[in-house]
Amino acid sequence: MAEILLSLTIIGVVAAITLPSLTGNINERTWNTQRKALYARFSQAIALMPSLNGYGTLTEDASGSVTEDTAAETFVTAGLSKVLKINNICDNDHLEDCGIVTSLTTLNGSKITTPMTLGELNISMTDMDFVGGHSIYGSYRYTYSQIDTKAAAFETANGESILAFYSPRCIAKISSVSLQTQKITCANFIYDLNGNKGPNTIGKDMGVMTVLYPTDSVVVAPYPHMQNAKDGVSQQEALKACPEQDPEYRIPNLEELASIYVNRNLFGLPDGDVFLWSSTLYSTDPSKAYNLNRTGQIFPEPRSMTRDAVRCVKR
Repeated sequence: MAEILLSLTIIGVVAAITLPSLTGNINERTWNTQRKALYARFSQAIALMPSLNGYGTLTEDASGSVTEDTAAETFVTAGLSKVLKINNICDNDHLEDCGIVTSLTTLNGSKITTPMTLGELNISMTDMDFVGGHSIYGSYRYTYSQIDTKAAAFETANGESILAFYSPRCIAKISSVSLQTQKITCANFIYDLNGNKGPNTIGKDMGVMTVLYPTDSVVVAPYPHMQNAKDGVSQQEALKACPEQDPEYRIPNLEELASIYVNRNLFGLPDGDVFLWSSTLYSTDPSKAYNLNRTGQIFPEPRSMTRDAVRCVKR
């Protein structure tokens, strides 16, 4: 009897040590499978929409203040719900009815209040006045103002809770020389794969998807590494740096880089990233590649330039 009790005790101790790790691995695999399936459904749905801009009502008074805002809600009800199976739609005053949590944990472990407007998602999306200088392009000033639209929410037929941010005045990629992230971002989604159940953490049961360009739209869902792979490197060096940092990671393309900028608060990324490389080459001059600066400006730079950093991502 003593030997049996001792054996059971040992088994219990081993189970107590290994079970949390085993459960965590199972959850990770489940979330990864759900995440890929959700991304595939969204990509197919967005491709069926003729255009992503112009939905909803934005009524402004004489001072420019918005007195009525149904943009995100109408984008979901009149647009997205036509191409994606949606069970429930919630306006900004009833987000919790769609399983949206009031707070979440960012990718770096910080806890923040769940954003409810485009400006709360990233203030640079709605208000910016930045003056700077560049050794190649000279001095510059970026002044940007976009209406701070309210978020809406919905639940999918598969049980995911989605918080939707919408910019009804998004524009196409009309210039290959310089792009402004704020202008080409049409929609941004924070998804929760299991509703208001825990752990409510970006990178686990929660993540983001960003849709750029109103027509021929591109959907991306980057998962950035928490640290730059390298700083002050050429684009050629940057391409090699990500697999060296982690075999699962790679250098982001132009659209993924834009999504990282839009969702930097959710990722918990530092404000010190000034210039980040992408893998996208400048179409009219392959000796240049697009990069991103702290204002959201995306522009081509000689691939041999060695002042930029690389922030790796995985899908």
